[in-house]
Amino acid sequence: MSKGFYKNRRLKSFIFLSACFLVTFIPHAYNIENFFYLILTLSFVIVFYGLIIISRNFKRNNISNTLNKRINDKDLPVLDILVAARDEENVIARLVERLFNLDYPINKLNIYIIDDGSSDKTPLILDRLSRQYAKLKVLSRSPNAGGGKSGALNYALKFTHGEWLLVLDADAELKQDSLIRLFSFAEEGNWSAVQLRKSVTNVSKNFLTSCQSMEMAMDAIFQYGRLSFAGVSELRGNGQLIKKATLLACGSFNEDTVTDDLDLSLRLLLSKAKIGILWDPPVMEEAVENLNALLAQRQRWAEGGLQRFFDYGDQLVTNKIDSLQKFDLSYFFILQYGLPIISIFDLVLSVAFLDAPIYWPISFTAFMLSGIAFWYGSSCKSEVPVLQRTNFLMVIVSVFYLSHWFLVIPWVAIKMSILPKKILWRKTLHTGV
Repeated sequence: MSKGFYKNRRLKSFIFLSACFLVTFIPHAYNIENFFYLILTLSFVIVFYGLIIISRNFKRNNISNTLNKRINDKDLPVLDILVAARDEENVIARLVERLFNLDYPINKLNIYIIDDGSSDKTPLILDRLSRQYAKLKVLSRSPNAGGGKSGALNYALKFTHGEWLLVLDADAELKQDSLIRLFSFAEEGNWSAVQLRKSVTNVSKNFLTSCQSMEMAMDAIFQYGRLSFAGVSELRGNGQLIKKATLLACGSFNEDTVTDDLDLSLRLLLSKAKIGILWDPPVMEEAVENLNALLAQRQRWAEGGLQRFFDYGDQLVTNKIDSLQKFDLSYFFILQYGLPIISIFDLVLSVAFLDAPIYWPISFTAFMLSGIAFWYGSSCKSEVPVLQRTNFLMVIVSVFYLSHWFLVIPWVAIKMSILPKKILWRKTLHTGV
């Protein structure tokens, strides 16, 4: 990318940081009358909309019982499954074997594994598997091919010929009838894309994996509610189904981002292509098992999440989306990205000015909504339990776990405002255990 592009990105990041600072500094430096009542009013608006979003899930079970009617084999489309794999020797054989055992007409299923410059035994394993499974198509890229996961997926697109694409991670696990039910849901809802709810396979490994399991359930609760009420939803990388024609019309996968799923989600929204959210069956994956891996993963998510708003922000304020969608995007942008930065500035300035924090009611409100979604998502009927046992203490602890975002978001925003853009595919280690 050009230096101008880098500077543009840094400038937008700097403006965003500056705006967050001014919003925090002004009420600390100047005694604005009734400002605290304004904060309380904003907190009420946040609670009100958040509860509406969560409550939209109450009807989900009834709707899902009427959907998922098995579609006839003759009506199933040709499906291309794409998996970008780099150094996945621990899980790739298991994935391929399970994919070929799924309930789906073999003459309508093509599986593409892109070996994206692996330096372990992944190429040897794939070579063996390609001789074992005639329908398996192994594609290889050099380590310096560029574009990260998006580059690997775009390379595979040249070889596909199906109507639909299903993108999976190398550690993905699907239920035997997942594909049949997925297409039944897609057909019933006339969706251009569908995101399977993500679930954790190693939920009982430790505290972090349990929290991530609840976090994924919480995320699905918010995603379904947003889709049901405002028509806004997002892809999550693993377990995303999309019509090939729709993807190509949006410009394929963006190789200039570290989160191709979040970037594509906004482009689909701008093109009026809706993303359905399917609660069951889920796609299962490994949660990261230590703090360093978690923080590295969350920094990538935070960078990609901010980058998409910097890239498409001008289009989001036009008439390409309706007013409710604009409100929903603004609401979650402020809570996910603005609030963590404002809260840190608020804490620092309260110490500097020797006064109390100002924005704590909004932070309290955001954590309260998260706690409700944590509890509800963990308690919902699910084919794959979120936790073995859900209790009030675990919900409270998991909400505290979310506070890591209040460190990650400000840190990433600062880095983005200083350092040039550099696309790095930070690999998440999959153990296969």
